[in-house]
Amino acid sequence: MKKNIFLLAALSGMFLLASCGSGTESAEVTEATESTEETAVVEEAVEATYTVDAANSKITWTGTAIGVYSHTGTINISEGSVTVSGGQLTGGSFTVDMSSIVPTKDATFNEENTPEKLVGHLNSADFFDIENNPSATLAIKSVDGASATADLTLRGKTGEVTVTDITVTTDVDGVSVTGSLTFNRQEYDVKWAYPEGDMVLSDDIELNFEISANR
Repeated sequence: MKKNIFLLAALSGMFLLASCGSGTESAEVTEATESTEETAVVEEAVEATYTVDAANSKITWTGTAIGVYSHTGTINISEGSVTVSGGQLTGGSFTVDMSSIVPTKDATFNEENTPEKLVGHLNSADFFDIENNPSATLAIKSVDGASATADLTLRGKTGEVTVTDITVTTDVDGVSVTGSLTFNRQEYDVKWAYPEGDMVLSDDIELNFEISANR
């Protein structure tokens, strides 16, 4: 009888110890999880600056001859940086290589009007004057949600533009930022020397950018 009592007491003690140990481990796991989650939230909220990966970033442009057709193409970003906090863009700037204009080949081109001829025209003093203005820049001044106010410097002139439809995607390696803007080419002296010809061209040039950046 005494042996049974001792045995029951021993088993009860082991059960209590096991229960106490399990509770401690559970509390430790919970605390560790909460700590990790809090750290992740803090890290996400910290402002971080990323360097633009020029090889994997691009700008798509669209220019329109009123009532006739549109030309589209790409132009390269040469360098820049973006600043992100809490999953939102908070600042940044980048430089565009104006000599990298490439039009999309489509049905608007023919043997007389070639993509190369268009590029030569765009590079000339009639438009972007690449020889004297090899680069353009965009610098974010303020951000409000998915829109930002920025300074666009083109052909030596700086004007304020609005960047819209901004999206930010972050991962462990870096960040991707997209957005678009439209600027009035006349404000930057991007105009044909022949008024009759210039009138058929829309003053608005649309830019859509896709930026990839790393820490």
